[in-house]
Amino acid sequence: MQSIYERIEYLIKQRGITKKYFYEHLHISSGNFGDWKRGKSTPGTQHLINIAEFFHVSLDWLILGKQAADEVREEGEAYLSAQIRQYNCHSEELLPKEQEFIKEYIAFTRYRRQKPADENS
Repeated sequence: MQSIYERIEYLIKQRGITKKYFYEHLHISSGNFGDWKRGKSTPGTQHLINIAEFFHVSLDWLILGKQAADEVREEGEAYLSAQIRQYNCHSEELLPKEQEFIKEYIAFTRYRRQKPADENS
């Protein structure tokens, strides 16, 4: 996968969602997505951030393809474990209590992000 578009398509297929669901959920027009496919444009910064959050992938992988594709995870728990290992500087490890705090914070952040969308339904 050499382009951002190819990585996004890969993630859509991996997640088993439709492109329409992807467009609607992330507020992206099909025209913009088509431009990305044809190479006429690339996603803006905020779109890239939202896409990376939605699929639980790093911006490095989404933009540059630097992370191995087999490390891309659909589930946040596995992604979190990979991220904890990535930030594990100088062979220091996070304590289980610290890991649990991070997991709770991520769950809370996801809840807050979905809450406004749920209230509008």
